[in-house]
Amino acid sequence: MSSKDVRVFHEDCDPTLANDKKLPYSAYLIEYMKEDRIAYDIAMTGSLVRLFDHYYDKYKKDFRSFKQSEGTINPTLWNPPKKAKAPNQQPRKKG
Repeated sequence: MSSKDVRVFHEDCDPTLANDKKLPYSAYLIEYMKEDRIAYDIAMTGSLVRLFDHYYDKYKKDFRSFKQSEGTINPTLWNPPKKAKAPNQQPRKKG
């Protein structure tokens, strides 16, 4: 088992992001303590045991809980949002 089995979409994020219906239905909101405050991740995996193991191994006693997100998309049909790329602008030729 490796951490590759867990896909983290948002790290240390606003928990309301888990209310997005466009997430896969296998996405979970994970709650843990980080630097004396509560932090949240949104992650997906094929097995809840792997999700628990990943976060317990990472945060030990600071891991608090996880719950299913509001996502409704089938995970096999879901495409993760692509990061915006800077446009390829080439200098104009004068002439």
